[in-house]
Amino acid sequence: MILLLGASGYVGSAFCSLFEKKEIPYLAVSRENSENYAADRIYALIKETGATFLINAAGYTGKPNVDACEVEKAECLLGNAVLPGALRNACEVANIPWGHVSSGCIYTGRHTDGRGFMEDDAPNFSFRTNNSSFYSGTKALGEEVLNGANQCYIWRLRIPFDHRDSPRNYLTKLMTYRQLLDAENSVSHLEDFVTACLACWEKKVPFGIYNLTNPGTITTREVVALLKQHLTPDKEYSFFTDEAEFMQVAAKTPRSNCAMDTSKSEAAGVAMRPVHDALIDSLKNWQPAD
Repeated sequence: MILLLGASGYVGSAFCSLFEKKEIPYLAVSRENSENYAADRIYALIKETGATFLINAAGYTGKPNVDACEVEKAECLLGNAVLPGALRNACEVANIPWGHVSSGCIYTGRHTDGRGFMEDDAPNFSFRTNNSSFYSGTKALGEEVLNGANQCYIWRLRIPFDHRDSPRNYLTKLMTYRQLLDAENSVSHLEDFVTACLACWEKKVPFGIYNLTNPGTITTREVVALLKQHLTPDKEYSFFTDEAEFMQVAAKTPRSNCAMDTSKSEAAGVAMRPVHDALIDSLKNWQPAD
């Protein structure tokens, strides 16, 4: 039995679909029946259900985007930093392994030597570097809370997408925004991501942090070119001149745009498809919203 927090969210629902496809028993834990995710209630649920693994896909990202986190700071801090600490306590007392969905948005750009960021690189887009959004700051803080945790996976997700039209889907966002910022990023195909997360537990790979993005990076202009080729041939896309114009016109807080290194996850046997393959597959199999 797997306990799943955040089952109703964009990432959590993908976990649900995977469990149902693989006929893996799970229990979706709501905030209401876990008393706001208090550690003692989670511990009690673990004991009551005999759960052997817990996945935390809950958190606060803000709607429609991370700008909302600049207003709802208490909710953001609770969901992204306080909750992981409570789950750590519960799982360690119950002595069960667990996984936490984190984010690559704790980085910006590339490492100083030009490579993508690796799991042991210190965040450079956080409260401690005083340059981040509140969202990214709380996600970095959530990883600090889990430093040294026993039997814990930290799975870093970045800019999720798949073939289903959704307000949370990166591809949907690009098609709906009036103007775009061109930037280089690592991104995560949602089904590839949750499959890799589950594989960590199934294959008993070493506990720790894993960058679970599709190998490689892609720019916004490259994604737009794929959109026009496969889905929106007649749509015209416009771009901001630079990040300064984007911040002045369209954003309340800085955004993370970064490259992630995936060699650790690949060496562990939980590799994902190359980024271009995953994007093209999603566009070829696009399912519009009902």
